[in-house]
Amino acid sequence: MQAVAIDRVMRTYGMIVNLTADEERAAREKVTSHLAGKSDVDENALAVEGLRYLRSVREIAVKD
Repeated sequence: MQAVAIDRVMRTYGMIVNLTADEERAAREKVTSHLAGKSDVDENALAVEGLRYLRSVREIAVKD
């Protein structure tokens, strides 16, 4: 269920912000880490929380 929510977050976030492939990978890692402890919440709530989190992050740091 969490993987589906993360996919929804990334699709939605991708419509808001243009990301390179590396930035998208870094953003996915960040949102996955953020949502890791929230597995008891339903899919829609996870997607909203993930999107809220990514929108609050000012920079998506890309690992080299």
